[in-house]
Amino acid sequence: MSSRSSSSAPTSGAPESVLGAMAPPGQAPPHPVPASAPLAHGQAPELALDPAPDQVLAGLAEAVARRRNFAIISHPDAGKTTLTEKLLLYGGAIQQAGAVKAKGEQRKVTSDWMELEKQRGISITSTVLQFDYAGSTINLLDTPGHQDFSEDTYRTLAAADNAVMLEDAAKGLEPQTRKLFEVCRMRQIPIFTFINKMDRPGREPLELIDEIEKELNLACWPVNWPIGSGDRFRGVIDRRSKQVILFARAERGKQSVERTLAWNAPELAELVEPDLLALALEELELLDGAGADLDMELVHAGELSPVFFGSAMTNFGVRPFLDVFLELAQKPVARQSSQGAIDPLRPGFSGFVFKLQANMDPRHRDRVAFVRVCSGKFEKDMTVQHARSGRSIRLSRPQKLFGQDREVVEDAYPGDVIGLNNPGMFAIGDTLYVGPRIEYEGIPCFSPEIFSWLRNPNPSAFKSFRKGVNELREEGAVQVLYDTDQSKRDPILAAVGQLQLEVVQYRLEHEYGVETRLEALGFTVARWVIGGWPALETVGRIFNCKTVRDAWDRPVLLFKNQWNLNQLSEDHPDLQLSAVAPVVSGVEPIAL
Repeated sequence: MSSRSSSSAPTSGAPESVLGAMAPPGQAPPHPVPASAPLAHGQAPELALDPAPDQVLAGLAEAVARRRNFAIISHPDAGKTTLTEKLLLYGGAIQQAGAVKAKGEQRKVTSDWMELEKQRGISITSTVLQFDYAGSTINLLDTPGHQDFSEDTYRTLAAADNAVMLEDAAKGLEPQTRKLFEVCRMRQIPIFTFINKMDRPGREPLELIDEIEKELNLACWPVNWPIGSGDRFRGVIDRRSKQVILFARAERGKQSVERTLAWNAPELAELVEPDLLALALEELELLDGAGADLDMELVHAGELSPVFFGSAMTNFGVRPFLDVFLELAQKPVARQSSQGAIDPLRPGFSGFVFKLQANMDPRHRDRVAFVRVCSGKFEKDMTVQHARSGRSIRLSRPQKLFGQDREVVEDAYPGDVIGLNNPGMFAIGDTLYVGPRIEYEGIPCFSPEIFSWLRNPNPSAFKSFRKGVNELREEGAVQVLYDTDQSKRDPILAAVGQLQLEVVQYRLEHEYGVETRLEALGFTVARWVIGGWPALETVGRIFNCKTVRDAWDRPVLLFKNQWNLNQLSEDHPDLQLSAVAPVVSGVEPIAL
């Protein structure tokens, strides 16, 4: 479990407008606690649960059944942000979709709110977009598209019940998609595949399906099949209903014009070139001959992927995808915790923090904790327990987020994501709950690949420098390491890609008013020492690596390359190293 710095922990004087009433451990929480056995040292008092009437459980079950929650995974430039915008357009959440690279008077993209994103035409933060469509409430967990921010995507996938794997029809599977697919497989998340950019020259559909099945070992079941491709892309055939959906280009940013006909309708001969329709029907016969069925158990286990074809840019195939996705996607499911699997219909509210974001509203210098609701009903002003600290907290200003926009939310259900103002109380992985104590599984940190000293050339700005570094570390924007020589106070930034470091510098300058310098360190591999400092001391002196401390004062070894790591492992076979940081709980991190 991640933890918070004691230097910024809230005091009894924390403003009620931010967190509401808080009671330190050992004092009575705002709600009465029933008489019970004495509490062990450090154990949080448990809140009583009122008996849940049948109608309350029925309302909770109905709300859970209505919800669908998903994240989009893709390689950069596959069209993730464009697809996100078009899903919002069809869901009625926006009236006109923007393009990623704004030209002329085009609208800016709703899901990209950071100024740097607008300048570069990329997604480097993650946010939450909730909208209603066809009787369902959809929570789209928007993730960074840039590969340098894959760890932020890992964290977001921890909060997702489904994933949409977006693939470029010309390029097929790409490295970032493969990497994120493995995370989905590890978590057994159902995967829906959308093959994008069918309106451009690309590879054959059968070849794309075959590549997914062979290279990812993921069975595919095409829900629809394309008629033509490139500038001859005319529409798709729905495999289950045998209906043909033809698309016509619409005004930029608007929904495309669709026409639905039976696959053997006579007028099809006038609307679609005969050779295109004949080829599509022939390929469908091949698929049917394979004998595979759409097995929902396999879909929800992440072993069978429903596949869709379309073009997000021209809106072709977006609505058919959204309709079928709502039908087939997994509703909110049980989550593993310290007390086993927690059912969404458990009457007491519970949830966990999967992301922190600072300065979403630069005017107010705010910090927001994104909380995935896992069980029960969340209500504004409710008092919850903070599992790590044992404190009681009243959540008086919960927010529903839509890109940078937000509004106060009165209630939320499993599958929803709420934003909580964070004056330093929350950390990534924290569990909030009502009733018997539970704690959800932590979210691990992964091995960074580039390392740089972060220098502050202006000593008079140290206070702002320290504040910025500490808050950005909390977010998980980068990992922060420290030299074992305590006289060297400058932090070491550790990241997956160079863009992460550039974003930290940009945000320190524009959000905290601090200019910084980066000095690269010649290392590419990091490993945590299992057993900590005692295990490292047992080994004695080691060579060809640098020993540093992470934010939880654990030893991390930095290597110039994989060869140096292999050499150390051969020289000291008893020294156990891990590429994933151990999940911590109950330990306060080092503050700069």
